[in-house]
Amino acid sequence: MAQEPILQSFIGGRWVGQHGAQALRSALNGQLVARTHEEAPDFAEAVSHARRHGLAELMALDFQQRAQRLKALALYLTERKEQLYEISRHTGATRADSWIDIEGGAGTLFAYAGVGGRELPSGNVVHEGPAIPLGKTGKFAGSHILVPRGGIAVHINAFNFPIWGMLEKFAPSFLAGMPCIVKPATATSYVTEAAVRLMQESGLLPAGSLQLIIGGTGDLLDRLQGQDVVTFTGSADTAAKLRVTPSLIRNSVPFNAEADSLNCAILAPDVTPDDEEFDLFVKEVAREMTVKAGQKCTAIRRAIVPARHIDAVAERLRERLARIVVGDPSVEGVKMGALASHAQQADVAERVEALLKSSELVFGAKDGFAPRGEGVAEGAFFAPTLLRSRDPHAEGGAHDIEAFGPVSTLMAYDDIDEAIALAARGKGSLVASLVTRDPQVAATAVPVMGALHGRLHILDRESAAESTGHGSPLPVLKHGGPGRAGGGEELGGLRAVKHYLQRTAVQGSPTMLMAVTGEYVRGAKVHETDVHPFRRYFDELKIGESLLTHRRTVTEADLVNFGCLSGDHFYMHFDELAAKDSQFGKRIAHGYFVLSAAAGLFVSPGVGPVLANYGLDTLRFINPVGIGDTIQARLTCKRKIDQGKRSPKGEPQGVVAWDVEVTNQLGELVASYDILTLVLKRV
Repeated sequence: MAQEPILQSFIGGRWVGQHGAQALRSALNGQLVARTHEEAPDFAEAVSHARRHGLAELMALDFQQRAQRLKALALYLTERKEQLYEISRHTGATRADSWIDIEGGAGTLFAYAGVGGRELPSGNVVHEGPAIPLGKTGKFAGSHILVPRGGIAVHINAFNFPIWGMLEKFAPSFLAGMPCIVKPATATSYVTEAAVRLMQESGLLPAGSLQLIIGGTGDLLDRLQGQDVVTFTGSADTAAKLRVTPSLIRNSVPFNAEADSLNCAILAPDVTPDDEEFDLFVKEVAREMTVKAGQKCTAIRRAIVPARHIDAVAERLRERLARIVVGDPSVEGVKMGALASHAQQADVAERVEALLKSSELVFGAKDGFAPRGEGVAEGAFFAPTLLRSRDPHAEGGAHDIEAFGPVSTLMAYDDIDEAIALAARGKGSLVASLVTRDPQVAATAVPVMGALHGRLHILDRESAAESTGHGSPLPVLKHGGPGRAGGGEELGGLRAVKHYLQRTAVQGSPTMLMAVTGEYVRGAKVHETDVHPFRRYFDELKIGESLLTHRRTVTEADLVNFGCLSGDHFYMHFDELAAKDSQFGKRIAHGYFVLSAAAGLFVSPGVGPVLANYGLDTLRFINPVGIGDTIQARLTCKRKIDQGKRSPKGEPQGVVAWDVEVTNQLGELVASYDILTLVLKRV
């Protein structure tokens, strides 16, 4: 007889749990998939292990190195994704549903590896510059830095995305240097456990950087301190209870909630049944009802449409939903699977009954619902269910009750202001869609709707081909919403990483600020040597190493030659009379001539370790340069980033940002910018 599968927690560097407890059954046929473990995890050990080992191991790496680990981990999981697909099917997910969870999770790791590589420095201090002068002589300045919090992150996740839900929180916290303790929802925790096993087997995770809890959180939250962070995804009711945990309040522990919300889609009044946008709206609503069987925190729960078109919308939705085949995803033709558990099936049924008190059924189980597949009678299937509100302005109903499954409610309105008001009745949501042909409708509605919706998706025929859809949170955009949606923020690229860092104001001399931030701050002491900075390899360069160039006097011939070469004959450079009447009172040099002339002053022309200039940042032209003015440049090594990359020839290289100041004969700043270069390493 095969041994009954028992899930285990990963605590203190070992897998814990030998005796079975709660049975977790397949959503497809009711058969046993696994059991949770009976033993209570030692939360004191989990917290201690994260603080003693996880923090030290993570801080032994810098932002760039942690980003490289995330990329390698994403590749590792992607190569083994079929193992996860096989397990995920028991949650009722189709292949397409699991793609969102499995490959979407790995994609999020890739995305944050890219964020770290592009936007974070080597080291563990982020400088939020530029520094701000606080005195009259430039000897006292202030700035802001972001540093790892020195705490641990507890991530409590929902059942609907057992892998993506974990990884979209893990990636930015890992990048920020925070060890994670992950608690998945029990119903689908067997999928999360499988993913964590792969992550641990990869050998890429520093000891203590990721721990897993199967089952309840016990007294875990009571053990947290002010440097720690709690994130939660799930119901608004549970979020409200956890948020007021006495220890979290007492220690001011940040608590980020992303709660299920009553998201909506509005069909704008300018769209008619003959428009392409009309069908796009119908398709979007039907898709959000059936992808993951409607078990998405971003699903469309309220479809708000012009009263004159509501019958047409209802009919087209009926037609589309009637073509959706429900059943075991392994059966050919099946497009929608089961709910994640039998408990979820019962909960959705109960909530639909509550919704029917204020609405009527447009499409549901009576319309030929017959799941396909062997053993599906014991599965957790639920028919796509479309309702129509009798009075969209009445209290309760779809503005307050969420059936977390393939359920949506149609609501009628007379004008766009009424539509926006109905959308607001959801009391805050993660996302709302506006389907319109008219840019002016979007320009009017979106700024008003922005106050109550975390993301606004504007859909028309132009964007449809590339749109990722109403219900798809993206790593580069924030995910979260106000009010009922939890009031938190996740994702959003670098923004997410900053949630796990501590912002601190720093004051001191520019030289001290340079030492703290790890990048050159103007006014700091520079280091001038006999060796041109462009002749030094990446590993030889020091922050603050600087070159003050020789001078060059700008002539009329310079302006004429540059204008002929570039084709820029703007009057300020060539028309003596017009220029005399301008605010400058004279002809001035092209700004890009000043850049080119400065490059001629500071570039070392011979072959050397500097490979390429690939961009300029923070470019500003401060004062005009006229004919007869003399310019000089200072080039200073501002920042070094070791991304662990190699040149096309296989040579190791790093990124160096150079601060450039161009001044005139009076010592006035005329141009200011950063140059980004690729520089070879010697070793």
